[in-house]
Amino acid sequence: MTDPSGVVSIVGGKLQIAGGTGTDGQTTLTFVEQIELGGALVLQHGDIQFTAPSNGVIGGIYPSVVSIAGCLAGFRITPNGAQSNIQALLNGAPTGTPVTTTAGHHYVLATRLYSQEIFRLQQLFHSSLHPAGSAYGGAPIPADVRIVLTLQDIDPGNPATQVSPATILCDAVISAAPGFCAYALIDAVNLQCSIAFTQYIQAVDAEVRTALPGQSFVTLPVGDLSEGSQCDTTSSELIFYSSYVPATNQQIEVHYRGRGRALARITNPVSIAAQAKGIDNGVHCAVRHFKQPPARTAADCEYAALAILDDSINKGWSGGYDCWSDFLPGSAQDIFPGDALAVNVPSRNASFTAIIREVDIVLADIGNEHLAYKLKFANDAARPLAFEFEAAKIATPLDPAELTNTQVGSFYLADLTEAAVTQVTSTTVNIDVGIAPPAGGGFEVRWSDEGWGPGNDRNLYGRFATRTFTLPRLARVADYFLQQFDNSNPPKYSRYSAALHVDYPL
Repeated sequence: MTDPSGVVSIVGGKLQIAGGTGTDGQTTLTFVEQIELGGALVLQHGDIQFTAPSNGVIGGIYPSVVSIAGCLAGFRITPNGAQSNIQALLNGAPTGTPVTTTAGHHYVLATRLYSQEIFRLQQLFHSSLHPAGSAYGGAPIPADVRIVLTLQDIDPGNPATQVSPATILCDAVISAAPGFCAYALIDAVNLQCSIAFTQYIQAVDAEVRTALPGQSFVTLPVGDLSEGSQCDTTSSELIFYSSYVPATNQQIEVHYRGRGRALARITNPVSIAAQAKGIDNGVHCAVRHFKQPPARTAADCEYAALAILDDSINKGWSGGYDCWSDFLPGSAQDIFPGDALAVNVPSRNASFTAIIREVDIVLADIGNEHLAYKLKFANDAARPLAFEFEAAKIATPLDPAELTNTQVGSFYLADLTEAAVTQVTSTTVNIDVGIAPPAGGGFEVRWSDEGWGPGNDRNLYGRFATRTFTLPRLARVADYFLQQFDNSNPPKYSRYSAALHVDYPL
């Protein structure tokens, strides 16, 4: 909290804001950690009651410093006579129609974010060859983010308003949105209000949009009826509340993300060739399940495997060294776990750098300050320092695609996260994949998620070199799986398929 004027307090279980300095960005209440714009998020800024005309921003997310001009999305509050206006704020500019407050009413403000990607930053993995500052992974993951700002006007004298639908003040897509933002509940220029609660929810990763015939699509809030939502989801169903049953011929779009175990299989052909002798083909395998740091995606698994290969192709060394404090290696004054130790033992043909893992000290001669040290050390090939593994049970076969260590990071093309059905007729389906085709490549469409590549046309709808194209529709229910490919030999494909499911009357 930054509150130079002392206007923020807790009274009666509510956050009370009674003014500000009159300057933007000086009176703020901000979450300590940044929020990641990945997956589906719901920021409920609270049940808010205004007590006087106000000026500021409530529920703002900011890529850098907290300021009205730097607000990616939030609710702009401005004075309007004896009341206040509530208006969507997008990229620092007010947008849409403002809502004027009513004395005695409560306003529930919420921001819903739907990202094309579940994570916005790759995990970091270290090895003896890639220490801090040069780790594997860690790259930002670009994504567009849909931002929906909703307002629910509750009249304490009218119980029906408790379950009335929320008003959508803004429904927009931020292209190339930042991966992480600061979340400030308030930026008070001069706010006069109370806030009953605030919640940050990692919601069910499902985006529901509908369109009446001849109208544009709008996003429906998903959740409880008391939150102003019109529908909810389970693991297998989309459920509309009885008051909001879709009209005849109303189009419904549901965007959601599949899930599964993250797997990768990486080999080092140079090491395999060096190990091959006689009947030994040089392939020595290990299966690892990461506990820390977690490998959350297949791409993370690939970088984690590279880090393991860095150390596993070296000889593993571990040992101990006993000496008096007067004769510590390198004339050191003291030594601690985590220190590096250069080991050179010609009789064992051992020359390597190890990390001190344990130090035992015995007070053998207190009067003359002589201490007996027992050092235990190992290199990363013997005891990995950058990982913690755990046992895991796997019910499905381990059959990930095998990549070499030189293919990681360049083997797959981007997934078609923006692919969408744009029009449906009784015999055709129009599709827009959302991006231009790669040079010399295009988009492959199949009716099942298998057989990708030029060598199989069994389940193929077609290959297209344009962003938009038309496919045949042979039944009420149809599935279309899409990946992009380039002009490599053999061609590279997307890592994951985009699945488009159509269920519409003929």
